[in-house]
Amino acid sequence: MKATFCNGIGIMSGTSLDGIDLAWCDFNKTDSGWAHTVRKATTIPYEPSFKEQLKHATELSAYEYARLDVALGELIAEKIKQWIGQDIKPEFIASHGHTVFHQPHLGLTTQIGSGAVIASRTGITTVCDFRTSDVALHGQGAPLVPIGDELLFGQYGACLNLGGFSNISFKRGDQRIAFDISPCNMALNHLSTKMGLAYDKDGEIARSGKIIGTLFDQLNQIKYYHTEPPKSLGKEWFEAEMLPLLEQTVLVHSIPDCIRTVVEHIAFQIAKCLPPNTHNLLITGGGAHHQFLIEQIQKQTSIPIIVPDDLTIDYKEAIVFAFLGMLRLNNLENCLQSVTGAIRNCCGGAVYNG
Repeated sequence: MKATFCNGIGIMSGTSLDGIDLAWCDFNKTDSGWAHTVRKATTIPYEPSFKEQLKHATELSAYEYARLDVALGELIAEKIKQWIGQDIKPEFIASHGHTVFHQPHLGLTTQIGSGAVIASRTGITTVCDFRTSDVALHGQGAPLVPIGDELLFGQYGACLNLGGFSNISFKRGDQRIAFDISPCNMALNHLSTKMGLAYDKDGEIARSGKIIGTLFDQLNQIKYYHTEPPKSLGKEWFEAEMLPLLEQTVLVHSIPDCIRTVVEHIAFQIAKCLPPNTHNLLITGGGAHHQFLIEQIQKQTSIPIIVPDDLTIDYKEAIVFAFLGMLRLNNLENCLQSVTGAIRNCCGGAVYNG
């Protein structure tokens, strides 16, 4: 099969609110599978005022929420036009959008960043709203990246992403299995801000702290960790289930001790989920730069860990969303029921012509 659409920009705005990741990719179907190359990639930080709006998006009125949806679409379109400059235009844009609500048990998932606005302002066909079709099919709508793990990064035994949440993807028999494991940067960054820092660089604060046994035990007792996949996490879950424990603990323990404990918790939960006898583990996402967290994960497992080049670490999700957009525009399945628990595979995403 020769793809009609094969050259596009993938856009990811994660729960960590670091900014907008853009990856301009080419895809090619070969006899042995899909191949990809990255023309260029960048991260565009959010302005502090806009970051605050996104941070509090769940508290907005319906009117304010709709305005923010358009505003984010305008921002993404403006940044894309500046970034590509006089370059030849890509064939498409695939934008994940910024997740505000994710409650698949209620049939609900929403991502803002209007695809219609992006398409109209850039003149480039835009794919967005990747999750809702799967949720309508009674799936979790997440994770979506595993089909990219399967078709673009299939040489690895398992793929672990350390973003706002940690999630994992691996083959079980002939099926791809994937699920969110635990909060990651969302929890670590929240605690770091209490020290006036955006994040814990290289895990230096965590390394200086001590484990708080009671907090470690309380975190591991959270119900989510004792349920079987398919399952996924959202900001609402973090605020309801984990944040109160953290806020209670910082009243009587130091921030470094709290961060160290959360790192140990993340590593412990990840190790529990690693498939036995896998030959290696690819780790990407912002948390891959957290050297202390990587060390703690490696202490918990004998599986060789591979931390790749910075381009793959930082832009793998944007690369995969470009891939999802390419699959959607070529009418190929881009969401796996074995991952999400939906009643069937689907080809998800809303398309707006440029």
